[in-house]
Amino acid sequence: MVQVQSTWFPLVDRNPQKFVSISKAEAKDFQKATIRLYHDAKQASAVRVQVVAP
Repeated sequence: MVQVQSTWFPLVDRNPQKFVSISKAEAKDFQKATIRLYHDAKQASAVRVQVVAP
């Protein structure tokens, strides 16, 4: 499992997974998202992470 989140979440960068103004989104507008990562040679997925030195 890969989990990336900001220390500001959920105050900033909330994504309702729906076409709606994020600043005006209500609780009913937010939907669960399913993200698939494939790991075979034919359908390879990749996760690229850039690390910035402090």
